[in-house]
Amino acid sequence: MSEKRTWSAIVVAAGRGTRMGSAESKQYLPLLGKPVLIHTLQLFDLMEDITETILVTGPDDIVRCKELIREYGLEKVRAVVPGGAERQHSVYQGLKAAGSDWVLVHDAVRPLVSPAAVRRCMAAAVRSGAAVLAVPVKDTIKKVSPDGVVEDTPDRSRLWAIQTPQAFNSVQLRECHARADSEGFVGTDDAMLVERSGQQVTVAEGEYTNIKITTPDDLPWAAFLLEERGRRSRNREGE
Repeated sequence: MSEKRTWSAIVVAAGRGTRMGSAESKQYLPLLGKPVLIHTLQLFDLMEDITETILVTGPDDIVRCKELIREYGLEKVRAVVPGGAERQHSVYQGLKAAGSDWVLVHDAVRPLVSPAAVRRCMAAAVRSGAAVLAVPVKDTIKKVSPDGVVEDTPDRSRLWAIQTPQAFNSVQLRECHARADSEGFVGTDDAMLVERSGQQVTVAEGEYTNIKITTPDDLPWAAFLLEERGRRSRNREGE
């Protein structure tokens, strides 16, 4: 990455995640001894490419998050800001606090993304203006009617499962969010806001291990993947 480019990572941790079935929000659940959120923040804290991190959380969790940031010595978290009613509104609040030329938007509950994948997404965005991490879909996908009847089978070779981070030029993404906000439009992700503006979004190859922690089954799987990553890293160091 060019030294002239600065990058902000907006980490979105304002959701409650009812599918987890726990009283605690999923971003604060323990994963190998520390909250899921901390694993995610530490990733960006250790990346030289990242200038700053903006954490977006629920208004009631701001003090809690600031305490966790101090406890774990996170140096790049420049601001903790309250989120909005929808994820899109939360990202917009984070964008307003970001001070870099380029921005990554990442879900706090994806703690397993690798620095290499993040950098692939960043590089793709610099080339095209906007990029998302994604992986080819492995399963056959069916379009199903509300009453359970299969309507169509899309060509799997053209289907990709979208992940985060997603990377954008900061000015462009702010303009897209401002337009969506003024028109009352809510998209499924930030890339959708850029797409509807007529701008191109490209795909950078992600990793199947970049899972989103959503249900109880995801936590032990995430712990296994993190332990395996740590074991491989120790083995390389010992070679």
